[in-house]
Amino acid sequence: MSFVRLMTGDVAPEKLGFTYSHEHIVCRPAYWAERGQEDFLLDDVVKSEQEVAAAKKCGVDTIVDATAIDYGRDPQAVYDISVHTGMQIIGTAGFNKGFLWDAKIPGEDRTYEEWIDTASIQELTDFVVKEVNVGMQGTSVKGGQVKFGTGYNSISPLEIKTIRAVCRAHLETGAPVHSHTEAGTMALEQMQYLKEEGVDPHNVSFGHMDRNPDTYMHLKLADTGAFLCFDGIAKVKYNPESTRIKCILELAKRGYDKQILVSGDTARRSYYNSYTYAVGLPYIKETWLPRLIEEADMQGLDGKKLAENIFINNPRECFSFKKVR
Repeated sequence: MSFVRLMTGDVAPEKLGFTYSHEHIVCRPAYWAERGQEDFLLDDVVKSEQEVAAAKKCGVDTIVDATAIDYGRDPQAVYDISVHTGMQIIGTAGFNKGFLWDAKIPGEDRTYEEWIDTASIQELTDFVVKEVNVGMQGTSVKGGQVKFGTGYNSISPLEIKTIRAVCRAHLETGAPVHSHTEAGTMALEQMQYLKEEGVDPHNVSFGHMDRNPDTYMHLKLADTGAFLCFDGIAKVKYNPESTRIKCILELAKRGYDKQILVSGDTARRSYYNSYTYAVGLPYIKETWLPRLIEEADMQGLDGKKLAENIFINNPRECFSFKKVR
């Protein structure tokens, strides 16, 4: 029987409710901290909790916190926020992307790059498996998905190493897989390694698809059975909402409505209302979703059914642990 692993314990997939599929709640990325880039530091636990509480109040039931260890994850702080607010939160095991790895691991004299370079694939696999089965960073808070990532139009040898380790951890644990694609690139290229490792693409969600609004690529990826996450909502500096919605509706028209996820990837202070008075986490549920429904209806689709799939039914399937061996 499948289940979803929350930070607070395992639940039936039907318990997820309305779900944001890719956010960040508390993170202190060493790469950005070393460079004095404070906007990337979501390090005020009180403010982060206020934001999550606001999302809960407007009807969000579950948030996937996609923060991996190399992006300054704080599993205990996010667990506490979950308990205090009642928000169900899924944590993330594994890794992010290579350009972050020249930063030093907090409390150690080595960098992430030195760690990943000297460790074997089996050792990295064992690390990810432990994060899922035992707990993350010395806590009992378990990861509910496993993550890898690649660079902008590039995949480095060390990134390949982490892809293989994460794929093998998935096969051992049954945990769902999440892929970081830098600006929406290299998703199809990543698929080569998933196939080599024997991973069913239907167990994988690919992030940042709206950063590369290429419907041809989206359709090719959807053909594999994978989930596509459009997680840049409200980031008009990259693309207008009309572009994101068009990409989503093109997939829905072709029958891929059960493979679409949506979120905001709020990984900066300047995206949070509690830090900087930005639109924050409630924006998708309160403002963006009614527009999606309206535009879907205008194009002959059932907007409410599409919304139900994107925010309720699809996350249930995507974030469920499955028997894969």
